[in-house]
Amino acid sequence: MPEIILSINAGSSSVKISVYKTPEDTSSLVPVQLAEATVEGLTAPPAKLKYERGDEKIKGKELENVKSQEDGFRYILDHLTNDKGLPELNKKEDIHFTCHRVVHGGDYPRSQVIDKETYFHIEELSDLAPLHNAPALTIVRAVADILPHARNIAYFDSAFHTTLPDYICTYPIDQEIAQKNKLRKYGFHGISYSFIANAVSTYLRKPADQLNIIALHLGSGASACCVKGGKSFDTSMGLTPLAGLPGATRSGSIDPSLMFHYTHSAGKPSHRSSEKMHITQAEEILNKNSGWKSLTGTTDFGKISSSDRHEDRLAFNIFVDRILNYVGPYFTKLDGEVDALVFAGGIGEKGDKLRQAVVQGVRCLGFAIDEKKNGTAIEDVVTDISSGNAKYKTLVVQTDEQLEMARGVLADKDRFVGKK
Repeated sequence: MPEIILSINAGSSSVKISVYKTPEDTSSLVPVQLAEATVEGLTAPPAKLKYERGDEKIKGKELENVKSQEDGFRYILDHLTNDKGLPELNKKEDIHFTCHRVVHGGDYPRSQVIDKETYFHIEELSDLAPLHNAPALTIVRAVADILPHARNIAYFDSAFHTTLPDYICTYPIDQEIAQKNKLRKYGFHGISYSFIANAVSTYLRKPADQLNIIALHLGSGASACCVKGGKSFDTSMGLTPLAGLPGATRSGSIDPSLMFHYTHSAGKPSHRSSEKMHITQAEEILNKNSGWKSLTGTTDFGKISSSDRHEDRLAFNIFVDRILNYVGPYFTKLDGEVDALVFAGGIGEKGDKLRQAVVQGVRCLGFAIDEKKNGTAIEDVVTDISSGNAKYKTLVVQTDEQLEMARGVLADKDRFVGKK
């Protein structure tokens, strides 16, 4: 009998769930997708449902009384079990595995079954990523209550980067304090980078352990990663997802002293602090009230890209410039042995103007794109947009974190449930 896997991705204002079943061929590591549901707008009610299953599509259905991640999860679960076109999932007991994307996993090098110990470890790390681990933990708690029979597994965005060399992940501060407080570069978007590395390795028919790429995960949260021999060698995010590239509401890297000049109450608790989430005013300002939103008034990068307003052009140019600050150095860290520059994430996939500007900025390294290929909507998992005379490839990857987690369940099943 096929087993049902739910891949759960809880954001600060949304819950996205992909439903998979295990393949009939037990040696296959490719789960079969059955449906996908998203509840978004939790912080700007009314929440809305987006649902796809085969030919059935629901978009923008307004939901009453759905205000939290837990509400969203319960609503989706009811919707799935009541969907007559989804016979594989008639009742909650049909669900065997639930995977959760957890942003900060500290030193965990791989996924973990969530027991009391793991749960408290993730909770402790919430102080390092208060805006990111808290939503995931809300769902983890809800799932443990609602689906006690399912195997609950955490996949960490930081796990892919546990291969960073010590001289890259160490901050030059007092090491006793750094080790005691777990202060080091962790890096994030690792589930996405893992998917990207696998997809590009397959596409180029090159063994993963020989793959060298410069990968850009560009969405409302954005980061860069230097993948050397299939492993993370350097990445732009740091102790938290705030470091590195700016995003929709994040500042990215700034002079650390800026905050003390910005507000003298930087270290005081933010009004969003609660019993479950400890967050300072500085964290709230830099994570929630900065980035393109602060420059342009919108978080929609598509609108920013197509506008001629000075503020929008400034935000666009800042983003391109900060991306270039990583591509060149990562190219040298790979000693010029680069299989591809890879764009992924919502903006990476849809932002043809941004891709063009970035590649133009590193043309001296041997990258060039074909304008026609770059201007065509991306449909495949991996699309080559390089021009014929380019020395190095430029690829666009439609990353899929939910699929990467579900694949992980198939690959690590013995570790999660024991060998039969």
